[in-house]
Amino acid sequence: MILQLLFWIFLGLIGYAYLGYTLVLLLLAGIRKIIYRSKDSATSGNLAPPVTLFIPAYNELNCIEAKVANTAALNYPANLLKVVWITDGSDDGSVERLRYIDGITVLHAQERRGKIHAMNRAIALTDTPIIVFTDANTMLNPAAIHELVKRFADEKTGCVAGEKRISAAGREKAVSAGEGLYWKYESFVKWLESETGSAVGAVGELFALRRELYTAVKEDTLLDDFTISLTIAAKGYRIRYAPGAWGTETASVSIAEEMKRKIRIATGGFQTLFRMKGLLNPFRHGLLTFKYFSHKVLRWTLVPVSFPLVLLLNAAIMLVPGHAIIYTTLFIMQCIYYLIVMAGAMLHQTKPGLKVIFAPYYLLVINYAVLTGMFRYFSGRYSVNWQKVKRS
Repeated sequence: MILQLLFWIFLGLIGYAYLGYTLVLLLLAGIRKIIYRSKDSATSGNLAPPVTLFIPAYNELNCIEAKVANTAALNYPANLLKVVWITDGSDDGSVERLRYIDGITVLHAQERRGKIHAMNRAIALTDTPIIVFTDANTMLNPAAIHELVKRFADEKTGCVAGEKRISAAGREKAVSAGEGLYWKYESFVKWLESETGSAVGAVGELFALRRELYTAVKEDTLLDDFTISLTIAAKGYRIRYAPGAWGTETASVSIAEEMKRKIRIATGGFQTLFRMKGLLNPFRHGLLTFKYFSHKVLRWTLVPVSFPLVLLLNAAIMLVPGHAIIYTTLFIMQCIYYLIVMAGAMLHQTKPGLKVIFAPYYLLVINYAVLTGMFRYFSGRYSVNWQKVKRS
């Protein structure tokens, strides 16, 4: 009886984290739409305040030409958009190249002290009411700044998250397919969270915030984008999601490279969990606590260990005479799932015709990265300096 109870608890955690929570958000979004029938006033098309676009870039010489051209193509009044590159520690010639380009500001310090130190220093020198962050290897759509900014017509909006997209030329490798599908799912969840009040965090590829709400972040912080945006939400402001603003980047060149990024994110997730544990107080943060726990905390803690436990518990139940047929069915389904995972592992460098078959493999990679990140966090073996991931 205990085996069956534990089995259903851990299976339920997986199901809730990846499906149940999404269905709850869909229900809440539908209820909210019925209650608030009027058009959202937070999408004024006339809002065009001065904006600073920050581009943190450590040794990004290879990205400069494409990023400068992409920035120049943004559909936002040039006299209201200040483009600032932050290049602390760069020694690949990118600083010298940027200083020959008109219309941008370069903030550079010789010492490399991490992205957070550079961002804190740069923001202290900024006076525009809106700040937009993007990465050097991320290409923005022309309307991105306008789509982000117009959400600030709502005074309760403190941060706006753009959409992250994964591109690949021609047919994708499996790693690109898995990452692309994952981010489409994440974008849908983020949209639902935004539609029900506030999203839970933003990604560094593209997000905006009110300058007045920025609080200097500890310089050993690993997830700067998530921490900055979530701190604003903790103050009682909304994180809106703007699907009309997107940043596109290529996928990691391999699963090994993608693992670097995922492990660092997971390590930062545990760091955030302990530093922002006050967000787990529902009496203070209400629905935000529910979203934070469902979307982030469960995935950082219980869900990764649930995958192997469900399989082991199911196998143990199969050894009990007279077990119900449902356990046999679920065991067979798990075996099929892990066979697909094995196929994905063997074919991850190929160019698949059916991308969805690599979703199970990518999902397992993510959860393995979380477990690795957890051990790395508690062992203290991590650095604030980001190791660049090789991309396609």
